[in-house]
Amino acid sequence: MSSPLKTQKKVVVFDYGFGNVRSAERALARAGADVEITRDYDKALNADGLLVPGVGAFASCMTGLREARGDWIVDRRLSGGRPVMGICVGMQILFARGIEHGVESEGLDEWPGSVEPLQAEIVPHMGWNTVEAAPGSQLFAGLDPDARFYFVHSYAVHDWSLETHNPAMTAPKVTWSTHGKPFVAAVENGALWATQFHPEKSGDAGAQLLTNWIGTL
Repeated sequence: MSSPLKTQKKVVVFDYGFGNVRSAERALARAGADVEITRDYDKALNADGLLVPGVGAFASCMTGLREARGDWIVDRRLSGGRPVMGICVGMQILFARGIEHGVESEGLDEWPGSVEPLQAEIVPHMGWNTVEAAPGSQLFAGLDPDARFYFVHSYAVHDWSLETHNPAMTAPKVTWSTHGKPFVAAVENGALWATQFHPEKSGDAGAQLLTNWIGTL
């Protein structure tokens, strides 16, 4: 008796005007997902996974996301435990605020904390770098500890932790990288995962990471 065909997971790349949506689409398809680029509210709300990309300025990304009702979609999905993944500025806007050129902008506030200028001699941080994966990470499962990922950013979250006082709650898994000063490179927190680097531009390591995420959907 033949086994039933495995159904591909449906992943929506949210198209709100601020992200490398085509690169993300190709990388997710390579990782085995059924991918659609759209800003359609219902499709984004009901997909197995939602990927929120982001490039450019924090404030501009937030404006574009709100205009496309992306803030509502992310909140609704997470309220129902539906997976969301942010990439680059798509990760940064998940925090409470971003500070660029001395101007503070509100983020989605899914996590407390501020996105601030990198504390390094050379900015932007552009190129390949290793990470220190969180113990027990599902996102980095099966990856070589020396695997490198592609970063392009001038801002990051430093000195961050999210304390949990309820024993029924699991603390987020936080992965770090260093450029000048250590900064948050990835977070796994229930249904909400995110990376500061670009997995879609990180070759085989990035492909494995996306495969890991899709495998949890």
